[in-house]
Amino acid sequence: MKRFTKISSQIFVVISGLAFLSVGLMAFWSPQAVMDLVAVQLTNNDALSSIRGAYGGVGITLFISLLFLLKKHLSQALLFLCILWSLYALSRLITIYVNGSLGDFGIQWLVIESLFSVIALTLWVLNQSLNTLSQSKISISQ
Repeated sequence: MKRFTKISSQIFVVISGLAFLSVGLMAFWSPQAVMDLVAVQLTNNDALSSIRGAYGGVGITLFISLLFLLKKHLSQALLFLCILWSLYALSRLITIYVNGSLGDFGIQWLVIESLFSVIALTLWVLNQSLNTLSQSKISISQ
């Protein structure tokens, strides 16, 4: 069970990281392509630069950070992803509350972000439980 949980956790962190990397690289290459997903036109260089930074720079930074956490602190990577995916979903819920219903794109991502948040939390809890159990066994045997 511990091995399955660890491998599942690693796969989830990699999938999440690749999602941020793909958007980040797309934003670096073509900020307008990212904004075309939500039908927003970038009409000046400041707008292009902002999307390159906010989606490109941040997305690639998230990817690099997740790689580091994957190698050094898997449990922290899962907790970080739980918070991150939850806040993405919360931002969409706030939009629904303040501005009204979302389109198909927003609803699709609300479902994905919510699901990823639950997956991250579940994997984090499993990892914590298994680590606690392992440490208990070590204490008992000493």
